[in-house]
Amino acid sequence: MPGGRLSQQERQRIAVGLADGLSYAEIARRLDRPTSTISREVGRNGGPAGYRAHQAHQATAQRARRGTPAPPRADGEAEGAVAEEMIELAVRSGMPRMTARVHVDLLLSENGRRTAAELTRRLKVSPASVSVAVNFLVDQGFVRRERDPQRRRDIYVVDDDAWYRSVVISARQTLESARAALAGADTVGLDDPAGQRMARAGAFLERVTLDMLESANRWRNLLT
Repeated sequence: MPGGRLSQQERQRIAVGLADGLSYAEIARRLDRPTSTISREVGRNGGPAGYRAHQAHQATAQRARRGTPAPPRADGEAEGAVAEEMIELAVRSGMPRMTARVHVDLLLSENGRRTAAELTRRLKVSPASVSVAVNFLVDQGFVRRERDPQRRRDIYVVDDDAWYRSVVISARQTLESARAALAGADTVGLDDPAGQRMARAGAFLERVTLDMLESANRWRNLLT
């Protein structure tokens, strides 16, 4: 059941999942629980390296009997759980995992700025992997590239306007597809079933995309 307290069997499955290197999101999916439930459970009971199912179950039962709240998680554990959940959501939406890791690391940085060397060191990956990820993020508008002329290096920046840029770029790409479908419908002919399908799809995508662009421009002031 998605709601209610975790059972001892569920805690044992959490411990097995952690030992197997599964993410909080994957463990949550297998248990049909929210990711936040898993991250909170692990954070309150020793963290990923120190989690023990039996001790966690006993500690929860003792707290329930005493009516005492669960101990808070350390800031680092809380931030790690947030990062993991954001990465999993991005991956589910179609973003490559390495790209999602880079994006989330930038989002959670203090000033939204990192160099390629900093990303490589923090994520413990190759410079080539970071390069592929940041190029994608820049192309899609999620990240802006700045040049440091003194040290001759690029700095990657997530600023408040990134969300607007990414929405506009995505909408324009969809609009191109919509208009290609409409052009295809004219070529095939509206008396043909395929032409009718393309015309309907193109009209729908064009209208939704234009509405999205209008909405992005109308609400852009929320980012400033």
